[in-house]
Amino acid sequence: MQPVTADLAIVLAMLGGAIALFLAGRPRADAVALLVLLLLPLSGQVTLREALEGFSNPNIILIACLFVIGEGLVRTGVAQKVGDWLLHHAGTSESRLMIMLMAVVGLMGSIMSSSAVVAVFIPIVLRICRQSAISSRKILMPMGMAAASSGMLTLVATTPNLIISSALVYSGYKGFYFFDFTPIGVAIMAAGIVYMLAARHLLGEGRAASARSRPSIGNWAARYGLYERTHRLRVERGSELVGRRLGACSLDLEGEGRVVAIERSSRFARAVLHATPDHVVDAGDILLFNVDDKAFDIESFCARLELERLAMSAAYFSDQARDVGMVEVIVPPESHLVNTPVMNSAALAQHGLSVMGVWRGSKALDRLHDAKLRVGDTMLLVGPWKGIFSLQSEEHDVVSLALPIETDALVPVPEKALHALFSLGVVVLLLLTDWVPNVMAGLIGCMLMGLFGSITLDAAYRAINWRVLILIIGMLPFSIALRHSGGIDLAADMLLDLAGSWGLYAQLGLLFLATIVLGIAISGTATAVLMGPVAISMAQELNASPHAFAMAVAIAASAAFMSPVSTPANALVSVAGGYKFSEYLKIGTPLMLMALAVSVVLIPWLFPL
Repeated sequence: MQPVTADLAIVLAMLGGAIALFLAGRPRADAVALLVLLLLPLSGQVTLREALEGFSNPNIILIACLFVIGEGLVRTGVAQKVGDWLLHHAGTSESRLMIMLMAVVGLMGSIMSSSAVVAVFIPIVLRICRQSAISSRKILMPMGMAAASSGMLTLVATTPNLIISSALVYSGYKGFYFFDFTPIGVAIMAAGIVYMLAARHLLGEGRAASARSRPSIGNWAARYGLYERTHRLRVERGSELVGRRLGACSLDLEGEGRVVAIERSSRFARAVLHATPDHVVDAGDILLFNVDDKAFDIESFCARLELERLAMSAAYFSDQARDVGMVEVIVPPESHLVNTPVMNSAALAQHGLSVMGVWRGSKALDRLHDAKLRVGDTMLLVGPWKGIFSLQSEEHDVVSLALPIETDALVPVPEKALHALFSLGVVVLLLLTDWVPNVMAGLIGCMLMGLFGSITLDAAYRAINWRVLILIIGMLPFSIALRHSGGIDLAADMLLDLAGSWGLYAQLGLLFLATIVLGIAISGTATAVLMGPVAISMAQELNASPHAFAMAVAIAASAAFMSPVSTPANALVSVAGGYKFSEYLKIGTPLMLMALAVSVVLIPWLFPL
């Protein structure tokens, strides 16, 4: 084993610091990656050109393209159609729904980012569970496991696959082909489906989705108590509010209530406007006024400000659905909204959205003005549909759980669904045939989505998860620095010494487990960046197939099933399903061991050692 040089000690110290920051969760992972990108060239461990190589890496562009293509499928209603198809064919059978869902999620995840697939399917699953009275807890975790396993199906299914293939090319070998992963991934997926049929019973019932009909705006209004807390108030001509901006009016009553919308009539039409501080109040305007406390003295308030209280029908919110939208969202662990006041969210206000209610545990909160958001809180947001769809395209601070039935006619471009599917088909065909480089296939798909009108340029920019891209770009120089300083060879030697004379199968299994352990501590993407070169170095020292060892790392990078925070997809599923860490450990560990066994058997057969 080679000695630890001064350069290697510096690189390892930086690596240890980065991993510690990843574990601490402060600062954000992408900020840590940018710090690495700065420190490595400053310390002389890599050149500036090497540090910036990630920005010109074709795989970075391809990953961005896949985010855009996935968003095109959402905007055209393709994902919603998939949910309707699932509901129609699965019926009310929990087992049939789980099998079909895992298969569909796996198939879609094989051509899209697994985290993007989960973000698309969480609201679909919750909607289906509500309609079928099935416990969402028994469906969401299997879906999350299928999404993780889908990363093992094709080359473009997940970022680590592309990183590992790129590492092979960098070392002078051929990269992986599109379907090289498929036999292993299909075997693990099939084993996972069979396993989850039995293991889902260990999750407990939880709070089952009891509603048999798709949620509507009227349902939400009743559930969150909006009829008791929301009032329609017409502004009289003598009111002190006439001619004043909402922001200058004393309507917040020191947190007791707020105007969320304004009904305004003209000679030819009537419109419902989202209330902003710059709106000037006119006589005859009808203010939709939401209060925190059901016992609020609305009569005295109206008398003081010369407002007429109007009747509000039970169907009011549903009747206004064309102009006033609603959406349920959940606060994920990485959200910037955690521990912030419910009513002071700039992230929501920039989309024109207001919080109408918060569901925590088993009840709706009353005093919203005094409350702070927690992980797992479900919020009911109201505002323009444009703002709701804009929020959905970002979904960094919140994740949409469900859109009401009223949105069926509000999909931005439902008439472009076939165009989106055609664009996706072209991308898959180009990836399969190798007629053009993979990154060109992705760019062509994005161009077709834009030309057909399936996605706008602004929506495409919002769809790209820049945090993931920056994380990859920032971590790539680490593999270069470790290679220059001898760290790759040292890690390979340590793994070889640990396994001793156990043989190539044992070496392969040990590499798989080492990747899993690192993947639990940091992201699968960063793990692939670090372990890919180690795998290739091990294979070279053993005179074995580098593709076999690289494949073991790629599969293992997607197999950290036992942690709810190992991937963004796991984090989203864990919050939506209310799962504990112990449940992930209990369900995920056997599945990880199954993936290990399948890999050790199939990889040497597909890539002879």
